[in-house]
Amino acid sequence: MSRRELGGLDLQARAERIASSRAPVVAWVLIVAAGLGALAACVADQGQGYLCGAGSVAIVTAYSWALAARTGGRPVVVGFVALVLGVVVVVSDDDSLRTGAAVLTCVVSAVLAVMATVPAVRFVHAVREVVIAVLIAAVGALATVGFEPVVTVARFEYVTLGLALLGALTVVYRLGAGLHGLGRRGAMTVLIGTAVLALTLVYAEILRRYGTPTLVDNLLDVVAWSRDNLGAFPRPIETVLGIPALAWGTHMRARRRQGWWVCAFGVAATIPVANALVNPSITLVESGLSVLYGVVVGLLIGFAVIRLDLAITGPRGRRGRRAEEAGALRPEPARTRPLL
Repeated sequence: MSRRELGGLDLQARAERIASSRAPVVAWVLIVAAGLGALAACVADQGQGYLCGAGSVAIVTAYSWALAARTGGRPVVVGFVALVLGVVVVVSDDDSLRTGAAVLTCVVSAVLAVMATVPAVRFVHAVREVVIAVLIAAVGALATVGFEPVVTVARFEYVTLGLALLGALTVVYRLGAGLHGLGRRGAMTVLIGTAVLALTLVYAEILRRYGTPTLVDNLLDVVAWSRDNLGAFPRPIETVLGIPALAWGTHMRARRRQGWWVCAFGVAATIPVANALVNPSITLVESGLSVLYGVVVGLLIGFAVIRLDLAITGPRGRRGRRAEEAGALRPEPARTRPLL
């Protein structure tokens, strides 16, 4: 074997050692922290104007790298491409490019938030996973608005939701061993989740376009009362579908791989969080409270769904539930390791 070949093997071995160490995770955390600090200073109107763009580029680069690494892609290549495109967007200062970058940042943040979860044996663990997913998406929300997109709010929300759902389902298709890995329960879950999502969106659109003035006024009165007395109103799609899907999906993943198909609908929670700051008529405090209320109510719904699932499929009695939890040990890679 030649000296060049030996050098190549040695370089490859070093790269593998670095990749398997904590160094990439530490570097990723530092980049995200730096980007978050820049975006926080931008939101607080402290520091230079370039901090918004720099923080957004740092976050989208780190998130793209993490999503590629988590889904078995090429993180170095994806991260480098995201960095180059982000710099081009900021330097060009073109409204169309900024809007496109904001869409991609929002989608990547929402999908990464779902993919970063791990199986939850108990409901309290599911709560932890929901909180982690929401926090990841919340950082993405700052990066999204940091690109200063010029958007129509409703169109931006629909586009990002559709792209995020498509991306999540594509990854889950690979994780769940294709459609034949769904099983009867998985197929029913996907159908129900799709129906809830479609009904929510269709109802909102019909109400917006054709709703009677009395009905619209009554609903607006409820929203206004909540804003006046509670400070915000939770996003319906996050509350009714997204958060329950994340909680139930992570809980199911500890037992069956079909839980990934449930988790895919968790983007219905992470997308509203990631695009929460795009609407200029809603303050930062109101956006935060809206997300918080959605998480709380959604977790209550998720708890009810999990209890119903266990009542139908699991053993009865406290001792039986403890035995079921002890046996819920379906293996999955750690949070910082590739799923594929």
